[in-house]
Amino acid sequence: MNHKTFTRLGRMALLLLVQIMMLNHMHLFGYATPLIMGYMIICMETGVSRISHLWWGFIMGLIYDIFSNTMGMGAASMTLLAMMKPYILKLYMPRDIVESFKPTIQSMTLSRYTWYTLSCMALMHCTFYFLEAFTLSDLLLTIGAMTGGTLLATLFSVCIEYIVHTKLEEREVAK
Repeated sequence: MNHKTFTRLGRMALLLLVQIMMLNHMHLFGYATPLIMGYMIICMETGVSRISHLWWGFIMGLIYDIFSNTMGMGAASMTLLAMMKPYILKLYMPRDIVESFKPTIQSMTLSRYTWYTLSCMALMHCTFYFLEAFTLSDLLLTIGAMTGGTLLATLFSVCIEYIVHTKLEEREVAK
């Protein structure tokens, strides 16, 4: 296993720990819970194979399901996000990129990265909450949960990305 695999395992463990221990107990207006576990799939570079994206998404979603008792909704939403991520990323990444591309604020600009993250989080939250509701009888509550969760998760993800890359830039300047 190489350095990137260990980095991904650490990121997965940290995101799942924060998600399960803290964010699952945070409910905006009583029902909207942000799912930041999608941040791991969002920030994976394009050089990673499609099947690796799917495996990482499925495993992370499955671990979330086991500890959150969500019966496959996490695995389904994370796998769908991993499957659709390349198509969403093509909408927002610069056109002149031909090799491996890592979606960051620096490589995409803040506005493009925010829209990219918002699109990915919306897909994941819509999938998760529609599977959770599995009915249209409480459609307004479901839409409220999707909207609130998506906005909070996007805000958290952009803040995490900003903090991580600010620290990396400070380290590079110090060298």
